[in-house]
Amino acid sequence: MSGNFHSSRPGTVAVLLLSMALCFAATSLAFAGDIRPDTETQPVATFSIVARDSVTGELGVAVASRFFAVGSVVPWAKAGVGAIATQAYANTTFGPNGLELLGRGVSPEVTRDVLLHNDIQPDRRQFGIVAANGAAVTHTGEGCTSWAGGRSGPNYAVQGNILTGEDVVLAMENAFLTTEGTLADRLYAALLAGESKGGDSRGKQSAAILVVKERAGYGGFNDRAIDVRVDDHPEPFKEIGRLLTIAQMNYAWNEAWTLFTEKKFAESLPHMERTARLAPDYPEVLYDLTVIRLANKDVDGALAALEGALAGNAKLLEQAKKDSDLDGLRENSTFKKLVTGEK
Repeated sequence: MSGNFHSSRPGTVAVLLLSMALCFAATSLAFAGDIRPDTETQPVATFSIVARDSVTGELGVAVASRFFAVGSVVPWAKAGVGAIATQAYANTTFGPNGLELLGRGVSPEVTRDVLLHNDIQPDRRQFGIVAANGAAVTHTGEGCTSWAGGRSGPNYAVQGNILTGEDVVLAMENAFLTTEGTLADRLYAALLAGESKGGDSRGKQSAAILVVKERAGYGGFNDRAIDVRVDDHPEPFKEIGRLLTIAQMNYAWNEAWTLFTEKKFAESLPHMERTARLAPDYPEVLYDLTVIRLANKDVDGALAALEGALAGNAKLLEQAKKDSDLDGLRENSTFKKLVTGEK
């Protein structure tokens, strides 16, 4: 683990030129940092964490601030590539451009150096980077507003500015390293720990949590496993926690249904069972649990789930009457009683 408190602009000219030549090879990215920003832009004073789960390969960002819609500025992530949080007098091009560099195999350290080299105000930037292999770095420019600094280690980088003190990032680091559970659980724990130590010295307003994994989004068409934001709320930490509970359920549900549509029935079942554990009273979840249990030849389990689904939402009855995914139950007496009223 390493500290990075008001670090100066890192790297040598030789390293920068070599890395740029390697990455761009006669073509270059369009770095918006070359366009001179408004020096009076409001700083995105915040605390954030970028992190990787070494088991699942998930990458994520969690952030909170006394700033409207911080989730629209700070977090960036791409499955199999990395995650970036860009804040303070944020240069939002650090997100897409940094991910582009990471995607080409450039290390977080060299990515940091290239981003700063192409920026007109590097001393005012703060950002954290974690790569898909767990390598991580945090940077705090000399011009960031105090208290500002960060911590980094394998699989994570924590940073913040306009904080009540160093205790904020230290608490976040400790919470991430000691909390058990999913990556989202650990990111949220880090946010709560930062807030418990004072967080943003100006107060609280918004928060966001982003987690990505290959094909984890709806239908398996994108990598957005979890993407929740609270843009303006008197209690953003409580509200983001409420949304995260639903999002984790939805994440498992998406994974289950994507696998089911690919006819990977045995693989889909554990995800659907987890979904039901996270949302035991959600009728639509129980309905899909019925379908996936039936696909796995668990007739009794399917009927039990269907009974709960219909009890929770009677409108699902009409769907059950004509759903081809339930054809394996049509001649079952319990099914007939539940759906058609036959005895």
